[in-house]
Amino acid sequence: MGFTIGSFREIRDIAPGTRRRTRTSVRATVAEYTGRYGWVVAPGARAVRGECSCGDPRCTAPGAHPLRFASEIPAGLSPARVAEAWDETPGAAVLLPAGRSFDALDVAEEAGCQAMVRLERMGLRLGPVLATPTGRAQFFVAPGAAAALPSLLYRMGWDDTGLDLRCLGRGDYVTAPPSDLGGLGPVRWLRPPSPDRQPPEARLLLGTLAYVCHRHGLLVRS
Repeated sequence: MGFTIGSFREIRDIAPGTRRRTRTSVRATVAEYTGRYGWVVAPGARAVRGECSCGDPRCTAPGAHPLRFASEIPAGLSPARVAEAWDETPGAAVLLPAGRSFDALDVAEEAGCQAMVRLERMGLRLGPVLATPTGRAQFFVAPGAAAALPSLLYRMGWDDTGLDLRCLGRGDYVTAPPSDLGGLGPVRWLRPPSPDRQPPEARLLLGTLAYVCHRHGLLVRS
């Protein structure tokens, strides 16, 4: 890992005080993600006052994409190695690449919370679930769900209902706590990760999620 002279443009607007205040806790969280849960972490850009720290005025995902110059932090590093790697990108956002250890079913947060209650009452195993400041809930599921989603919805009869449901897969990134998403506010766990809470197969959750999203969509339109 290393910086070029132009690299600092991508983190230039991150307040030094914020870096000092949060660096230790972020290091610990990144070490937990990579060591305890086996997730890869990608240092990400931040959005400040509506502008992305990457410096591109035409950025299409302000504060929600990996830093161009930074290397990913692989799973399995020691806490000391994680701290060393994270210090290469002070103030970066914590991004998790989808399509490797997990994909993420993305729905409206209200619908997602209703689905969580139903799924838990049914005794179905849930993996981690995130809530974003944009009002979305993201259910971690086994990788491969994004590619299989159209056929799964088709077989369940939900393929032509205009569901507010999509899946993040390879090439997508999930912003993880304690970071904020695009300067809009913090991301938080609705259901925190744990070593014994692995992402389930998407098909186990999809019927309930689709049904709740359909009902939620009807209420929103009425």
